[in-house]
Amino acid sequence: MTNVLEIRNLALGYPGLTLFKHLSVDIHAGTTLAVIGANGSGKSTFVKMLLGLMDPLAGRLTWPSGRPDEIGYLAQLTEFDRRFPIRVRDLAAMGAWRGFGLWSGLGRAGRDRVAAALDEAGILDLADRSLHTLSGGQLQRTLFARVILQDAPLILLDEPFAAVDQSTEAHLLSIIKRWREEGRAVVLVVHDLSSVLDHCSHALLLGGGTATHGPVDEVLTPDRLVSQGYLSESQAAWMFRGQANAQENRAHV
Repeated sequence: MTNVLEIRNLALGYPGLTLFKHLSVDIHAGTTLAVIGANGSGKSTFVKMLLGLMDPLAGRLTWPSGRPDEIGYLAQLTEFDRRFPIRVRDLAAMGAWRGFGLWSGLGRAGRDRVAAALDEAGILDLADRSLHTLSGGQLQRTLFARVILQDAPLILLDEPFAAVDQSTEAHLLSIIKRWREEGRAVVLVVHDLSSVLDHCSHALLLGGGTATHGPVDEVLTPDRLVSQGYLSESQAAWMFRGQANAQENRAHV
């Protein structure tokens, strides 16, 4: 399996505050890595480090095929100002500025690519709407269209399902599944374990000064989720009892 990124003995944090250390991870092409942890555990900080926006306290990052010219990135909705005077199609098109050129504008092929991305995101009919008229879910679909147009081998999604309904979440998950099938590596910060358990191959659990990485079913165990501060014992018991009941019901269908 091809490695997109190799992380060795990573320590991450800020002066006087180490969030975690001794993390070694290989991020493979065609996998989906969920980053999970309580608030303040270092999830978004990890994404910023991957983007090169901050340096680790220790450790090294190696890109076996060289650092990609483009890394797909979707920030948290709270970091986006929807009052910016721009249309849906223009925001999406920003994802492909390298291919289109900064000043040359869009030709027919470029406009077709933008339309195809908006269509896949389910918002082609909103192409000429201003951002300030969009709901949270519509804006998130627009940002997904922008990432589609980035056409990157590594995609980083920070809370991609925040402020969206279940229908929109299911649609966005189908896009993530397509990325994985195309051999892209996807790293997503999430809070909802249900989407992780069903749709991600690997997990990185942060908390308690510890970073635990591996296949989802090996990392997201009740004991680890409790010991690293993500769930209380009662929450873990309720969640995994519900999961076991759902599996049993499916087995009898």
